[in-house]
Amino acid sequence: MEYPKTLISFLFRKISAVGAGILVYLGAGWAMAQEAAPAVVPASPAAPAISAGDTAWVLASAALVMLMTPGLGLFYGGMVRRKNVLATIMQSFFLVALIGVQWVIWGYSTSFSPGNDFFGGFSWAMLKNLPAVNSGAPTIPHYAFILFQAMFAIITPALITGAFAERVKFKGFIVFSLLWAALVYDPIAHMVWGGGFWAKQGGLDFAGGVVVHISAGFSALALAILTNKRKGYGTFAMVPHNMTMVLTGTGLLWFGWFGFNAGSALGANAQACTAFMATNTAGATATLMWCLIEALHRGKPTALGAASGAIAGLAAVTPAAGFVDMTGAICIGVIASLLCYGAILVKMKMDYDDSLDAFGIHGVGGFFGTLAVGIWANPLIGGKAGFLYGNPGQFTVQTLMALSVALFSLIATVILFFVVEKTIGFRASEKEEDMGLDLSQHGEEGYGGR
Repeated sequence: MEYPKTLISFLFRKISAVGAGILVYLGAGWAMAQEAAPAVVPASPAAPAISAGDTAWVLASAALVMLMTPGLGLFYGGMVRRKNVLATIMQSFFLVALIGVQWVIWGYSTSFSPGNDFFGGFSWAMLKNLPAVNSGAPTIPHYAFILFQAMFAIITPALITGAFAERVKFKGFIVFSLLWAALVYDPIAHMVWGGGFWAKQGGLDFAGGVVVHISAGFSALALAILTNKRKGYGTFAMVPHNMTMVLTGTGLLWFGWFGFNAGSALGANAQACTAFMATNTAGATATLMWCLIEALHRGKPTALGAASGAIAGLAAVTPAAGFVDMTGAICIGVIASLLCYGAILVKMKMDYDDSLDAFGIHGVGGFFGTLAVGIWANPLIGGKAGFLYGNPGQFTVQTLMALSVALFSLIATVILFFVVEKTIGFRASEKEEDMGLDLSQHGEEGYGGR
């Protein structure tokens, strides 16, 4: 397989040049960043007071987030060609099972149990030796917290599948996803949410802008390049085969996102209400903005554009939902739609095939949203202040965290890709791609029957 060396060379030159400038600024701001209050994981209470209301909300939120993964399958499935619809939906559906089991056996332990700055331990493997509650969620039973976090671990590798849609082997996908969950997602979750390095530095990620969207988005960029283009890409149109399915999936994702973001307050409280409102506001604003951009740029707003705008806004507000007011949410929605729309235009001029814009939406949206926390975080909302509220150091922390996770995700994904590709194979053959993944990988058709 030949890889677009010109693109890779171009990207590394640009990243190096921009990175040098950023690091100069960040180095100067690091001392200021240390003034940002570190997120210290509190000690587990000896006798936790379990709240029935908090427990009910977190369990309901876990169910909402679970629904997002099959919703994502419909969203992605509608955008591919007919011969690949079943295989595309199957990738998301299968991950509910695969990562659901991995999370119980060791994933939760390596993400949230005591360990070092970068990796949790195995002391909670098979969910044994657990304290009654997780110290970060003292009003709900530990199992409620574990279940809620499992849904984030499940959907994150599912987001990546949009980058290599229509061109990978199912067995390679399974092995890669399992390795990626264990060696990329779990360490990042520990560093940001599990009391690891970025938690200690005061990095803020309310519901997964870093842990979910940056990790998935930048891994998607690597795979979009490494798996090469689909046969015929750029020579004939590869349009969505079912926009009704796309919009149905978008609706399910938007619905589930209320659990994703508002549930991350880990209780039925005022912060959950703010996150709920900010989520809807940013998603709605980005939808309107994307349609306006399309109308000005192409002459007409499209249903695909409205769906893309909604997901961009929802992804961007995810790290900020519990920290910003509605002014911040609207600003995030407007800017996210502009940046993500621009990222897709850039993709069209570059030599890579991010089939369903996993990087353009989730990578770019999540990265911007993480920085936005450092700008619009309002201390009256979540107790954390950003640049506009007198704490420029928080922006420095957010920038360093976003850059480090993006780089780690890129490098780790490249390594895992070559491990899988050189052993059992990751990229589908030309014959399998021509036949369609429904038949070549599963022996079925999404629209079988006569």
